[in-house]
Amino acid sequence: MEKILYTLLSLLLFTACTETVSDARQEAAQPRIYPDYLGVTIPVNIAPLCFNMADEQALLIDAVITDRHGHSLHGQGEESVDFDLDQWHTLLSQNSGDSLSVTVSAKYEDGWHTYKYFSIYVSPDSIDYGICYRLIEPGYEVWSKMGIYERDLSSFDERALIENTQFEGCVNCHSFNRGNPADLSLHIRGPHGATLLRHGDGPVAAYNTKTDQTLGFCVYPYWHPSGRYIAYSTNATSQLFHSAHPNRIEVFDTASDLQVYDVEKNELLLSSLLKQDSVYETFPVFSADGRSLYFCAARALPEGNYQLDSIRYNLCRIDFDPATGCFGSRIDTIVDAEAMHKSISFPRPSYDGRFLCYTLSDYGQFSIWHHEADLYLLDLATGESHLMTGANSEDTESFHNWSTNSRWLVLSSRRDDGLFTRPYFCHVDAKGNVSKAFMLPQRNPRRFYRERFLSFNVPDFIIGPTHFDGHQASRLINDEYRKDFGVRQ
Repeated sequence: MEKILYTLLSLLLFTACTETVSDARQEAAQPRIYPDYLGVTIPVNIAPLCFNMADEQALLIDAVITDRHGHSLHGQGEESVDFDLDQWHTLLSQNSGDSLSVTVSAKYEDGWHTYKYFSIYVSPDSIDYGICYRLIEPGYEVWSKMGIYERDLSSFDERALIENTQFEGCVNCHSFNRGNPADLSLHIRGPHGATLLRHGDGPVAAYNTKTDQTLGFCVYPYWHPSGRYIAYSTNATSQLFHSAHPNRIEVFDTASDLQVYDVEKNELLLSSLLKQDSVYETFPVFSADGRSLYFCAARALPEGNYQLDSIRYNLCRIDFDPATGCFGSRIDTIVDAEAMHKSISFPRPSYDGRFLCYTLSDYGQFSIWHHEADLYLLDLATGESHLMTGANSEDTESFHNWSTNSRWLVLSSRRDDGLFTRPYFCHVDAKGNVSKAFMLPQRNPRRFYRERFLSFNVPDFIIGPTHFDGHQASRLINDEYRKDFGVRQ
């Protein structure tokens, strides 16, 4: 009853406050709006696509969304068009697999202007419950306040899992098993360094992942589909500033290896093929069937050589036997990026086993600072790769992850202003066709993104709320006790 009364009150207030579009000048062009939602494909369960006018001169913005059945949804606002949440979801559910027409009018000093309509396609492929990401200031050397957050994609609700105001340090490398927050790996750097692990119904525990047989702490986690294993890399990382280069900073490895952690036996599984001093190995990910390990590998620079633009990573693969935890006897090169004078980072296979998405840049492995970085889609059936044109822009596209139904990709992009990474989404159909990417919806997008001077870092899908107790986790982090990783002998 309260919800019904609230909805009726909201409708009455909206009706009382709206202004009728009258004597409008009919424009031949489509509107320029922020974010650019023209012609996008969206999930049937996404939050409302609220928007501003791109020119910032409008006094009032009006939008009418209609379908071919006569249903419509009206929104109006001074800064941003807002839509009623329930009415939005009703309209989308009524038009799953069909297109909506959006007519925008904007009031300026000289009166109303009505623009040519544009379409939005409502995909019947739903998107997962939410995404999880780190919010961080885009600095180079030091960090200030940061945290790991989750966002409900069907609404605008956001909550913090944990923030570093609860301890001294940095939170990063969060990973879930195919979006299931019951399986969690979360790395803490700094004076209270630890890796927090949660598996199934078990409690969160703090681990020391560095051993006397490995290079360093375990980072860049990726879960095996069974939940029994986690692939990690261990990296000796440095950074260098360019004196005159569009990519102002380069983050690079001086050494890196791979290992797999057996969650049930508390053992690291090692292979001499993945611990070669002459090779930098990084970004391990399991295949959809769990029987292969994909990773990036580059020839190591000789000691004292800092020609970083000569480091180029290929996409490689090694067999993995989930029954025994044993690796194969050879490494295969899947994509020879070095031959193209390019470099691959962040491989991510779709969970249905059809595709693998990766980032391609000119050199190195920290593509988030490379303005030329773009996303490519590898067809695992044919071995052919193609540029994901709809997902890419003139600026950086970098880290990305698949939804659990393998139809949506969340990607990090700097296309908005060249400085802050923000999450975008695109649809990938069964044939590998990629839709135009759209930005994570906000109620007032321009105000939200301008006032939040933070980058969205390492976005990953989650199938439900994480139910992560940040206060309990902070107590574990501030406690000196750590459980050690073992190594299989």
